[in-house]
Amino acid sequence: MLKPALYSLIILALLWLALWLVAQRAERAAEEAAPARGDIITVNGSPMHVVVTGAPDGPDLVLIHGSNGHTRDMSFSLAAKLAPTYRIFMVDRPGLGYSAAIDPKGDSLRAQAAQISAAATAMGAKKPIVVGHSYGGSVALAWATYEPESLSALVLLAAASHPWDTPLDPLYRAGSNPLLGLVFLPLLPAVITEPYLEAALTNVFAPDPVPEGYFDYFGPKLSLRYTSMRATSLQRANLLNEINAMVPLYPQVNLPVEILHGTQDITVGLRIHAEPLLQDLPNAALTRAKGHGHMVQHSAEDQVVAAIGRAATRSGLRAAAEAAIVSENQ
Repeated sequence: MLKPALYSLIILALLWLALWLVAQRAERAAEEAAPARGDIITVNGSPMHVVVTGAPDGPDLVLIHGSNGHTRDMSFSLAAKLAPTYRIFMVDRPGLGYSAAIDPKGDSLRAQAAQISAAATAMGAKKPIVVGHSYGGSVALAWATYEPESLSALVLLAAASHPWDTPLDPLYRAGSNPLLGLVFLPLLPAVITEPYLEAALTNVFAPDPVPEGYFDYFGPKLSLRYTSMRATSLQRANLLNEINAMVPLYPQVNLPVEILHGTQDITVGLRIHAEPLLQDLPNAALTRAKGHGHMVQHSAEDQVVAAIGRAATRSGLRAAAEAAIVSENQ
């Protein structure tokens, strides 16, 4: 007869397998509900998903989504407001959406910035304005810090930029562990329900409401796939050390920088990040989005569009685009 411990182990293994099969079906359903909307190109040997839209002759603009996100966050509404003026490049960060991770130990901010820069360049972007939200803002900041010659201006939306003292979320701590991550991350699509995801989105948007139709358009279960959750866990686990390494370099970034941050942001605090960053960057301006929370790319769209417009003007891109239009019409 089987020993009780061995019997229990077999039962647990069968249960894990059953949940994994359910999770696999959920992953396929998530991809069918939120398919890739752009081109999947090979960049440095890895697939990268890039969506290009907007004015063909406008200033080039790269939009970088935040943690647990993908291009559908930026294309829900913001991209349409920017499309008449800019040529827009939206890129799934490595490991997220339909872009592949580069490093199995976690893609650094610098590596992600270089990969996104290369993907945008491959699709035709030239010295773009780079816009990043939250973790994507950290990637955008790394782009400006390590490759300042390859962009024209920087717009940071609720970006993480400075050290913090709160512990890493238990989900990401476990997910970045080689053994625990392998055991439980593949099961998340099977056990996390839509009501749970809706509640999580509500918390991230608070005190602003979740825009009508956002949940269905964004497809949050796409971010629950094993590859995405593993990439996110590793990226978040490495983030604090990478931020610490970047902070001393900020005074060297002399690009035009527009910072927009909600005064009620409890995810990435204004006083911890945006206000110190304003002091560290020699050519930065800060707009405080009064009463808004973390998701300013949705709740404060008009202020975001205005910040990007100021960045375009300060970098000379808007004047160059307007001159080109006048020249074509003569």
